Amino acid sequence: MKKYLAEFIGTFWLVLGGCGSAVLAAAFPDLGIGFVGVSLAFGLTVLTMAFAIGHISGCHLNPAVSVGLFVAKRFDGKDLLPYIVAQVLGGIVAGGVLYLIASGKADFSLGGFASNGYGEHSPGGYSLGAALVCEIVMTAIFLFVIVGATDKRAPAGFAPIAIGLCLTLIHLISIPVTNTSVNPARSTAVAIFAGDWALAQLWLFWVAPIIGGALGAFLYRIIGCEGCAK
Repeated sequence: MKKYLAEFIGTFWLVLGGCGSAVLAAAFPDLGIGFVGVSLAFGLTVLTMAFAIGHISGCHLNPAVSVGLFVAKRFDGKDLLPYIVAQVLGGIVAGGVLYLIASGKADFSLGGFASNGYGEHSPGGYSLGAALVCEIVMTAIFLFVIVGATDKRAPAGFAPIAIGLCLTLIHLISIPVTNTSVNPARSTAVAIFAGDWALAQLWLFWVAPIIGGALGAFLYRIIGCEGCAK
């Protein structure tokens, strides 16, 4: 149970830190951190938790990462469903805490509540097709970096830095397209509170990251299979 609890806490922090930065800190017109700050916030949540719980659970914090590591034969399939459940629950609890904090402001407006979307709900107005391609490719690269950085031949102790910076870069690229998911637990956590359109579009932010995660892990197995379990 310790590793499941670690995943719960880690995903809680990812959603609270990442989505919280978007809902709370990016909202001020003069002092807001902007999408660059939000990108850094997501990267920092993963970096900090990777050092804190990486030795306990592997610090997946993301169903797409768990699926990808399973495809890479780095993760036992019997733990796949419990990890995903723990990640989604941790994210939802964080979404609830964020809602309680945000709604404490006198002029609170729910808005999109950091939800992911396409079409009219894409920050830049990008289509469903563009969002699908973006989420698949970004998650594939994310898993490629994760599996590569944790390869036994990679420099020891630096994986959290590479992974955190990769997630930051992914957000810098894709926030305008989908508000960046690459993580079904993160998307679910806020869509539940945003409701309506966010829930209707949530399917894409499960399907695309999982496809992308499996693809990225598979590609690394082809290139660097010496570091992967047989």
